[in-house]
Amino acid sequence: MSETKTSFRADVAIVGGGAAGLFAAIWAARTNPNRRIVILDGAKRIGAKILIAGGGRCNVTNEKVTPSDFSGSSPNAIKKILGRFTQPQTIEFFAELGVKLKREPTGKLFPTTDKARTVLDAMLAEIERLGVKIFLNHRVENIRPPSEVDKRSEFEITGPWGHLVAPKVILATGGKSVPQTGSDGHGLEIVRRVGHELTPKIFPALVPLQLADGDPLKQLSGISLPAMLQLTETSGKRIETIQGDLLLTHKGLSGPAVLDMSRHWIAACDERQVCLSVRWLPEINEEALQADLQSLGRRSIRGYLRELLPDRLVDHLLSFAEIPPEQTGVDLAKTQRKSLVTAVCNYPLEVTGTLGFKVAEVTAGGVPLSQIELKTMQSRIVPGLHMCGEICDVDGRIGGFNFQWAWSSGYVAGVSV
Repeated sequence: MSETKTSFRADVAIVGGGAAGLFAAIWAARTNPNRRIVILDGAKRIGAKILIAGGGRCNVTNEKVTPSDFSGSSPNAIKKILGRFTQPQTIEFFAELGVKLKREPTGKLFPTTDKARTVLDAMLAEIERLGVKIFLNHRVENIRPPSEVDKRSEFEITGPWGHLVAPKVILATGGKSVPQTGSDGHGLEIVRRVGHELTPKIFPALVPLQLADGDPLKQLSGISLPAMLQLTETSGKRIETIQGDLLLTHKGLSGPAVLDMSRHWIAACDERQVCLSVRWLPEINEEALQADLQSLGRRSIRGYLRELLPDRLVDHLLSFAEIPPEQTGVDLAKTQRKSLVTAVCNYPLEVTGTLGFKVAEVTAGGVPLSQIELKTMQSRIVPGLHMCGEICDVDGRIGGFNFQWAWSSGYVAGVSV
C-alpha cells in the first residue's frame, strides 16, 4: 500500500473484485464505455476465491439451473434475477472470451483446461480491454451515502488508502466464507450501517460437519462412497433428504452430500430438535435389505455386505449392530437383523458442529432480496447503491450454482448502474 493517501473520483465504484464484482464491472463498462469505472479490493491479489473454487478448477456453472437449487430469499425473487442472465448466456459469454466449458457427469461445467486461472485471466483481460481500473490493497472501511443535509450528491468511500467519491456504488464484498481471501463480513457491516437489515442468522453453508470426540467413524477417515443423508425432527418428521457422495475424514464428514446438507442442518438446529442419519446403501431400502438378509442361508453376513460397501465400514457396522464377523444369515436372530438394518439404512450421526466460515464455500444469509429492486439490484433504502453476489441472502447448493448467482446478479447490477 502506498504511504500517500489518494483522493479521487469515479462514475461507478465497485467494492470487491470477486466473481460478482468483476462481472458487474465488465457489464457496466460494456453498457457505457465512456464512464470511469473502478474496482476497489482489499486483497494483494485479485480473484483468490475464483482460483481456489472447484479444487482449483472453477466450476463455472451447471448444465441445469433452477431456483430450487438455491436457499435464502424467495424462489420467485431468485428466479427473476437468474432469468436476466441465464446459464446459456454464461456459456456464450465465456466462449466469447475464449474460455470453452466442458460438462462432467454430475452436470457441473468446468473450463476445458481444468484451470481456474483460465477463467480469471479471461475476465481480467476483458476488464483491461474495457479500461476498468483495479485498485488492490484498497480495503473499504466506510461508505457514506449522498445526503441532503450536507449537500452531498455522491457516495464517499474511505479506507486507510484515502478517499473516493462516486455517484454510483456496487457492493460485491462477498459474505463471511473463506475470510483470508478478503470476504470477512465487513461488507455486511457496511450495508447494515447505511440502513439495511440483515437476515437474523448469517452462517456458513457448504461446509464440512464435525463429529463428536471419539466417534468411531473418524477412524474410517478416507472412505468415500455414495450415500443418502436424512435430516428429521426427533418426532420423525422429514426436513431434508440429500443423496450424493460422502467422505469420512479425521474430523468428521465431508463430500458433496454433506456440504449440501450442512446449511439445512445448521438452520434446523437452532429452531428444533433434529436427527441426522445416513443410509449407506442409498439404492436399497429397509424392506429390500431385510429380504436379502433373510435369504442369505449359510453365507456370511460380512461377505454379503463387503460386496456392497468398503471393508472397514462393514466391520464397523457389524460391530455397531453387535453382530460377530463370522455370523451367517441362517444364524441371524430377528433382533440382530433389525439392528443391522438400522445400522445400514438409518445410521445416527453425532454431529457436534461445522468447520466454520474458514472453510465454508459460501455464506447463508445476508441482505434479503426484499430490500433490493430486482430489476436493477439497487437498494430500496439507499438510491444509487447496488448489490450483487454473496452479500445477498442467496446461497446455492454445490455444483456451480453460486457462481451462476454471481454472474446473474453481477450482470443485473452492472447493466443497471
